[in-house]
Amino acid sequence: MAIKLIVGLGNIGPEHDDNRHNAGFWFVDALANGHRAAFRNERGFHGALAKAGSTYLLKPSTYMNRSGQSVLALATFYKILPDEILVVHDELDLPPGAIKMKKGGGHAGHNGLRDIAARITTPDFWRLRIGIGHPRELLMEQDVADFVLHRPSREHQKLIDEAMDKALSVMPHVMAGEMEVAMMKLHSTKRSGPASPPPGNPAT
Repeated sequence: MAIKLIVGLGNIGPEHDDNRHNAGFWFVDALANGHRAAFRNERGFHGALAKAGSTYLLKPSTYMNRSGQSVLALATFYKILPDEILVVHDELDLPPGAIKMKKGGGHAGHNGLRDIAARITTPDFWRLRIGIGHPRELLMEQDVADFVLHRPSREHQKLIDEAMDKALSVMPHVMAGEMEVAMMKLHSTKRSGPASPPPGNPAT
């Protein structure tokens, strides 16, 4: 089944633009740019909306913990089913440079996923998980909430950008509903390179 809605998760405001938690916004911005599409604010959908071919791109403007309000409004209006939705989000359980796609699952403490599943009453939507690493795995002492609200180091940003480029290359398959092909291509090559941080605090 073709994906009709791709939702990038993040927090609005320039103070959040470079935060790890805004990786979903980064992705849909890049996808829109590739299609020469511009986002426009849509108050009725509580977010910014663009279109790539026949697929809607959405950036909720509700802040992360109420992302589902925006998703539900748009999905209801355009009669989009949960399995026609792909949510793109930052993932603590994957290292920088890793990226995975799956359907369904829990929210693992991610408030955006939690609210979307609650609002549309099912967790059975697609997810594109952009690895940002976990502060404990990266040998950092930051709280998770503080970690996700800071920018990655230059090294980690490069790895994240490379992973997103790979995911962008499979989006034509995703939009066409060729999910098995997209996942095979996305997951085929293992990332090489360090997952540990450079000296110092990469969040500053």
